[in-house]
Amino acid sequence: MKKYILTLLFSFTCFLGLAQNEIEMADKFRADGKIYVVIAVVLVILIGLFIYLFSLDKKVSALEKELKK
Repeated sequence: MKKYILTLLFSFTCFLGLAQNEIEMADKFRADGKIYVVIAVVLVILIGLFIYLFSLDKKVSALEKELKK
């Protein structure tokens, strides 16, 4: 579990470092107020992926325990 949290924290830190560049498209979205929609969609997708990975990890762990018996 620690490994997942560290990976998530590292990914978020890298994302913040990349997000500091000036991009015209981002400025346009920010001016129109659509940047929040883009951020919300990206967050929903990422949260969905992490939930899927955690559930998949639980299933694989359960199968591994069953095979050991």
